Amino acid sequence: MKFSRQTTLRAQASVAGVGVHSGLPVTVTLGPAPVDAGFIFVRTGLEGSDREVQATADQVIATDFATVLGDRTGPLVSTAEHVLAALRGMGVDNATIEIDGPEVPIMDGSAAAFIAAIDQAGIVTQPAQRRFIQVLKPISVKIGDSFGEIRPHANGFRVEVEIDFTNPVIGQQAYAFDVNPEGFRREVGRARTFGLMSDVARLWSAGYALGASFDNTVVFDEERLLNTEGLRYADECARHKVLDVIGDLSLAGLPLLGAYRSVRGGHKVNHAVLTALLADRTAWRVVEGEAARRTTRPVGEVGRGIVGGRIAAAFGPDVS
Repeated sequence: MKFSRQTTLRAQASVAGVGVHSGLPVTVTLGPAPVDAGFIFVRTGLEGSDREVQATADQVIATDFATVLGDRTGPLVSTAEHVLAALRGMGVDNATIEIDGPEVPIMDGSAAAFIAAIDQAGIVTQPAQRRFIQVLKPISVKIGDSFGEIRPHANGFRVEVEIDFTNPVIGQQAYAFDVNPEGFRREVGRARTFGLMSDVARLWSAGYALGASFDNTVVFDEERLLNTEGLRYADECARHKVLDVIGDLSLAGLPLLGAYRSVRGGHKVNHAVLTALLADRTAWRVVEGEAARRTTRPVGEVGRGIVGGRIAAAFGPDVS
């Protein structure tokens, strides 16, 4: 974990594909953004003018099968987690994400295409200290048989994931990852989204997975993996869940200093834990640069700081 200065992209770079749920063609262009801007989606191709949505937790309007961002008029960007994971995982602090359709393209089901776009654009240092949200006490949420918790951690941002599927081919898997750019590129960024053949009809009838294929999804039936090329990692499913966590928790608006653990989790639990953390003003503080390395005094008030270019609001999780 580097604690020095903020970063952005040197130039623009684009990727094009189809949305895994919508099946619609879409192009995403990653580009530079000013200091303290965070990640900003710019939705083009709409009637009237382009619309912006900040990639922060309070802009999340759905988490059923993907993370969906929007505003008071409705959804603007779906399946945001993979491109956000690539930016955060590769150490980018500020970026614009221009998108001409309703859903980020699934590409090969991983973050690899977005990592390649970041490499093409280049990463540059900006003249401002990097700021972090430091977790000060454990926060946990349970939804059904899913559990998520974020807790203080001495060194950077750590993600621990456990999955437990009744499908015998997937079964139980666990993976832990200390987030850093080279490790993300090598160990997590290429892990693909996955699904079960038994769920396909249900998803199609609900209007989801219309763009899913063996080219962008790892698919299992009750007896075997159906993709002829096999897995990229023996525990690829658990690693992809780690990728999703990095993307979902990037919606804190700043890099996190803490350890996140999920058991049988997903987007809904990830979002619930993040919103519960931000709602508790005693559970976090903003620290800057070398102060983050020393974990001494915060730059802002405890539980209050500029997140995504503005003061973070207090809001609670949608948990029954």
